[in-house]
Amino acid sequence: MDVSAPKSRTAPAIPPAPGQQPQWPDEAARDAVVAELRAAAPLVFAEECDRLRDRLAAVARGEAFLLQGGDCAETFRQTSAESVGATLRTLLQMAVVLTYAASVPVVKVGRMAGQYAKPRSAPAETRDGVTLPVYRGDAVNGPEFDAAARRPDPRRMRRVYDASTTTLNLVRALTQGGFADLHQVHAWNRGFVTDSPAGRRYEELADEIERSLLFMHACGVAPGEVHAAEFFVSHEGLLLDYENALVRTDDRTGTPYASSGHLIWVGERTRHPDGAHLDFLRRIRNPVAVKIGPDAHPDELLRYVDRLDPDREPGRLTFVVRMGAERVRDRLPRLVEKAVADGARVAWVCDPMHGNTFVTPTGHKTRRFDVILDEVQGFFEVHRALGTHAGGLHVELTGSDVTECVGGGSTVDMADLPLRYESACDPRLNHGQSIDLAFRAAEMLRG
Repeated sequence: MDVSAPKSRTAPAIPPAPGQQPQWPDEAARDAVVAELRAAAPLVFAEECDRLRDRLAAVARGEAFLLQGGDCAETFRQTSAESVGATLRTLLQMAVVLTYAASVPVVKVGRMAGQYAKPRSAPAETRDGVTLPVYRGDAVNGPEFDAAARRPDPRRMRRVYDASTTTLNLVRALTQGGFADLHQVHAWNRGFVTDSPAGRRYEELADEIERSLLFMHACGVAPGEVHAAEFFVSHEGLLLDYENALVRTDDRTGTPYASSGHLIWVGERTRHPDGAHLDFLRRIRNPVAVKIGPDAHPDELLRYVDRLDPDREPGRLTFVVRMGAERVRDRLPRLVEKAVADGARVAWVCDPMHGNTFVTPTGHKTRRFDVILDEVQGFFEVHRALGTHAGGLHVELTGSDVTECVGGGSTVDMADLPLRYESACDPRLNHGQSIDLAFRAAEMLRG
């Protein structure tokens, strides 16, 4: 595949200036950090990225299901064994349920080890007559509302690299060291079913999974086959200074890879077909994804396919759909139909979070669990009607018992939001709500 010369449906155009980039006040400091990152060891390796492409190819063919989840915005204070382990545990629990229900392998990808920069709708914010630069994630500045914290600091990019190294080391140790043992993960789910009011409705499914594990044991399945888990990491490729500095050329093929993460995506605000962010994705060999909102035009999707996956290679391109529950059933079908008719071989994944956010009178951004669930249901309905594969879920979640989204089995209501609202940006499902979502999605997958 020649990633340097993709086909195009339109005449060549000069890419617009990259959006969502910080204005570094100290360019010399920026250049010094970029030089450090260019000389640093890769965070992930080409062989790992290729393996994920193979797994995502199975998703695109309808032979696997993708579960992608983690923090809205990682923060430096969260790089602890407890925090990383809690998120990993949640994803592993969800994956076991979805694997059994879908009867296909579940590809596990964390929004981890790189999700430190966030796009924002405005460059500044004003409080009580004071205007300061907006918080753009720990990769750029601090969340505290004071001039020193909000000053963009390029040295934070080096901290992102160090924090991502720590997170990846923890993920690799946990997934290979017994933490991900299938029997242990099911025991956690059994605890959820027993202890949670919402979990009691899933007793039958949990019993089925337990009988399957007992059957595997009776058949002599080797402990090593259920002792570890394959796990990948992903993030939005927003901060181009950081991403470009970590591109590495694979010695085997001479092909460039983003070594900052296995899967890199562009978001709704930076997906201009001729923009700098799409151009970055075009140049790397990693599997890549594009977030698709309700206003996306079918022809626009074909431009993404031509630009990012000109050879129509399953596993290269994923579309993460974030329509909103009220619009997914109306807007998604024409996009899928157009892409299929054009021969695109992409994975279709549902992000039920970003299209369903609202702000309460107290100023808290939140999401309703039942609305999130409705978008997942609508996503599955569309693909069933079209005869295509609903390829996965992309969810903002945490392993902690936060109170950021309302509803679900954890019975968080509006009055509870201030109790443990800890997100640096957008509201996340807590541990119980995440497991609840997995069981509910499992019911949908079973028909």
